Amino acid sequence: MPRYGGILNFGDFRGFTRDLVLWNLGAYFLLVLLHLASMQGYGMVFGFLALTPALFLHGFIWQIVTYPFIHQGILNTAFELLSLWFLGSFLEANHGTRWLVEMFAVSVVGAGISGILLAEALGATMIPLIGCWGGIFGLLIAFGVLYAEMEFMMFPLPMMIKAKYLVAVYMLITIAFLFSGEKVIAFSQLGGALFGYLYIKFAPRRGFSAAGRAQYFDWRNQYYRWKRKRAAKKFQVYMKKQNRDVHFDDDGKYIDPDKNGNDRSKWN
Repeated sequence: MPRYGGILNFGDFRGFTRDLVLWNLGAYFLLVLLHLASMQGYGMVFGFLALTPALFLHGFIWQIVTYPFIHQGILNTAFELLSLWFLGSFLEANHGTRWLVEMFAVSVVGAGISGILLAEALGATMIPLIGCWGGIFGLLIAFGVLYAEMEFMMFPLPMMIKAKYLVAVYMLITIAFLFSGEKVIAFSQLGGALFGYLYIKFAPRRGFSAAGRAQYFDWRNQYYRWKRKRAAKKFQVYMKKQNRDVHFDDDGKYIDPDKNGNDRSKWN
């Protein structure tokens, strides 16, 4: 049975995972410095970038992508970024950078939408959402579904646990928080997990960007073939007026007759 080194054996610190961790770390320390320099300035930046449902619904739409970079508390931030490194590096190594970017983005947006919907239902639209736990839960559900039987060490306990059981524990703890004062935050995290699950179930294997690029080139080639066939028909009409016959294949490619007047296409 495959075993992974676990929480003490992080993957290579590179690629999008590295960039994401460094962006979050940089944003955290910038906010810390701003907090030390000016409480008023910190409050303005926090309110501008954190996802506050009431503000988002009144035009602050950028908050759906900026809120994952707003963090509070050194221990919570450290645990977020370590989880991001552990899960992101593993998934990026096995599925590629584009796939990880899309998975994280879909989970973050899904978590934000879920939090906004519950906040609206509860009338708690001034509760801000911050942190990248929504994206992490999307990566976590992908890890649990795609590598359910993989085992790794559950730090700090000297025991091995399967990925699917670890994910189940996280989900149950988060569901329990739905009955606390942090229900909006917990619901947003579960929303991130749901959108992550939907992504791995319905997205193309290499991600939407790769599939979209392949579709674009397919449409472009079809367009060029259509133009070539159209030009071929016009050329045939012109040559008939000159009392000459020319022939093209189904793709609009010219068929060059040999010296005896036979089509060479039959020899191809």
